[in-house]
Amino acid sequence: MLEKHIVHLCCPSCRSGLKIVDGDAVGAIAEGTLECEGCGSIYPIVRSVPRFVPEENYAASFGLEWTAHARTQYDTTSGRAMSKQRFFEETRWPDDLRGQLVIEPGSGSGRFTEVAASTGAMVLSLDMSVAVDANYATNGRSENVLIVQGDITQMPFPYDYADRLFCFGVLQHTPDPRRAFLSLPRHLRPGGSLVADVYVKSFGRYVLGTKYWVRPLTRRLPPKRLYRLVRRYVDLMWPAARVIRRIPRTGPTVNWRLLVADYSRELGKGGEVDDAVLKDWAYLDTFDMLSPQFDQPQTRGAVRRWCGEANLNDVEVVFGYNGIEIHATRSRTTSQLGRDAATALNL
Repeated sequence: MLEKHIVHLCCPSCRSGLKIVDGDAVGAIAEGTLECEGCGSIYPIVRSVPRFVPEENYAASFGLEWTAHARTQYDTTSGRAMSKQRFFEETRWPDDLRGQLVIEPGSGSGRFTEVAASTGAMVLSLDMSVAVDANYATNGRSENVLIVQGDITQMPFPYDYADRLFCFGVLQHTPDPRRAFLSLPRHLRPGGSLVADVYVKSFGRYVLGTKYWVRPLTRRLPPKRLYRLVRRYVDLMWPAARVIRRIPRTGPTVNWRLLVADYSRELGKGGEVDDAVLKDWAYLDTFDMLSPQFDQPQTRGAVRRWCGEANLNDVEVVFGYNGIEIHATRSRTTSQLGRDAATALNL
């Protein structure tokens, strides 16, 4: 981390400021220690990333997949502007955010971190898993990016702080999606923009979603073993998947039902896509379907209730890229928001 970025951090336990008590360099710190000025808690800086949770935790499978596929979903790798397009279409934000602070809970390997940083905003990026190392390798040396490993429900960023916050592909993979969502608005300034998404719980996607039939078994397997099995399965099915995807309209959907992630429709919009690229995405997303400890889709009604509990303004709950999208702005005074957040989260 850059030494000057300490101003954006606070103790996730007592919310006091942090100080650097040792570090191996001036300016940029690869190994060191942060100490809370209030409660005295100690947080290590390991491989240039401040760590506010144990490196291994319930998100271990994500750490594995984003280490193995650190660059798979980056636009420069796929040759398609999918990440850039999704970021701006889902957030509806302008491409110039200079002078603003943006929080990103759940960065993965950092494909959206890169896009957010391209706006000129100061991006505070957090992930629960060691995927932060993959993100740091690509984005961590940027002057306007701070990457930390931490818990979405106890982020080490001040309350009432950021101008904008986006949370893509995360909420359903937490132990308590409602709690995770209600943790987000308190880090925004009044009027700040919040955009998040969550898998939708519907008959077609949940009841008929074959991944939910096998997940009771696969999520219990050690991630490394499951990843090896997934690669073997995709290799076995790939010749058939190539043929199936040619079925008009339904081909890629059939492949997904057969537990082979098929992005030929999305990646193919820009023209012919290399078979090796499609297969790499299949390895990644088939594992992503089957491995998370938690996968808890939600209904639109439940999400609307969350927004009501958080007393958000300008609320839109619509179907979008990842299932259900939430667009809203933070409202009310700082003190009232803090009291309501504590009540809602049973803290």
